[in-house]
Amino acid sequence: MPSTPSAGLGPFLRRRRPRGTAAAVVLAGGSGTRVGAGLNKVYLPLAGRRVVSWSFTWAGQVSEIGRFVLVVRPEDAELATQTLRREAAQLRVDVVVGGGTRHESEEAALAHLAPSIDNGDVEVVAIHDGARPLAGPSLWRSVVQTAAAVGGAVPALPASGVLPVGDDGHPVPPRGQTEGLTRVQTPQAFRAKDLLAAYDAAREAGYQGTDTACSAESFSGLVVQAVAGSRTNLKVTYPHDLFLAERLLAAARYRLA
Repeated sequence: MPSTPSAGLGPFLRRRRPRGTAAAVVLAGGSGTRVGAGLNKVYLPLAGRRVVSWSFTWAGQVSEIGRFVLVVRPEDAELATQTLRREAAQLRVDVVVGGGTRHESEEAALAHLAPSIDNGDVEVVAIHDGARPLAGPSLWRSVVQTAAAVGGAVPALPASGVLPVGDDGHPVPPRGQTEGLTRVQTPQAFRAKDLLAAYDAAREAGYQGTDTACSAESFSGLVVQAVAGSRTNLKVTYPHDLFLAERLLAAARYRLA
């Protein structure tokens, strides 16, 4: 269900330039439960546009990215299309209805891109959480370029003061030092054909990963390399996160690394 080209990112994307062979997929299937909102949190206002629009603002500045996909809940499809028409004017963004889980939404995006992956038009897929509006263009570029070179890339930061998590999703008391732990962020990028094959294999096995890297590492031979994450790449989860994100955008004058 493709969106129509829309109006609005101002000077960010005025100059048309050749686009690359990476696809940016933004997942917007969450809700506003912990934010306390009456709608999906990615459509809350942030510095003059909705939270999810900022991901396309930054990804649209990366020449390596030539395709854009927004994965939505069925009930948000109309709002998503209106938002893109108003706030992502210079990009053609395909709106895809996702599934009931993150993995199923990723799978829906890959199925949508499959013809372009198979014919080589899309060589890298970067998947991002729409509730992370401050992943700047250099972070998008870093994961895309690294994935093209080695197979996969995830942004990560040292995770001081946290507990490791077991296979059941519950915290596990650390045994010894925890300095090696990292906090993984998005966007996460992978070579497209390998990622598509991994999700096909995961579906046959009845497997659903907690994030893209988990599925890619479990069902492909891709090398997944950590790249430097960003401390400003916060996830909007609670009301104060919106306030902090707005302050960070203002401090950066709407330009992020």
